[in-house]
Amino acid sequence: RRLGGRRLSTQKAPVLFVPEMAKSLIGHFLGAIRGTAQYRKTTFLLDAAGEQVFPEFVEIIEQPRLKGGMGSAPFDDEGVATRERALVKGGVAQGYVLSSYSARRLGLQTTGNAGGVRNVTLSPGADDLDALCRRMQRGLLVTELMGQGVNGVTGDYSRGAAGFWVENGELAYPVEEITIAGNLKNMFKSIVAVGNDVDTRGNIRTGSLLLDEMTIAGE
Repeated sequence: RRLGGRRLSTQKAPVLFVPEMAKSLIGHFLGAIRGTAQYRKTTFLLDAAGEQVFPEFVEIIEQPRLKGGMGSAPFDDEGVATRERALVKGGVAQGYVLSSYSARRLGLQTTGNAGGVRNVTLSPGADDLDALCRRMQRGLLVTELMGQGVNGVTGDYSRGAAGFWVENGELAYPVEEITIAGNLKNMFKSIVAVGNDVDTRGNIRTGSLLLDEMTIAGE
């Protein structure tokens, strides 16, 4: 299906990330609320606890004791007991990802995250990928990302991409050699739907993500 890929004209359009690519967006959020980034003030989500980061329907939960989970562990790397907690509730960031050291630097308590997060799950919506394409009607379906053009301090996002152009809710033709760009703060708030096609093959578990608009740079 990817043979004969085309470039697109430069434009703004909705963008739909398949689950394997959507994981990276959630990963950027997790990196931004890490205690290290917070006390060093090197994050675009500085002091974001209690702020509306996502739309109200977005819920993100950490489940470190999930049976059979890829990242499950009863203790973190410092021996602190892990526990289930909401990282995002009603679209609002509930706190940070802290080890004992980063917690002390911020005057807070450890969250049992020395060594990172464990089984982070974005609550799924009702639609599968085909339904999200129909909802998008016209836009870009991203199946591959390239490059490292993400600034964790400003949130500026620019990465090479490939996938399919969608017309009238159906895959029209493959596309390649394009760049998608935006700012992560705006991108998080522009999420309009989460798919039910959750990919559980990893530590971040999410379905497809449909964003209202991004800049697509092509010809």
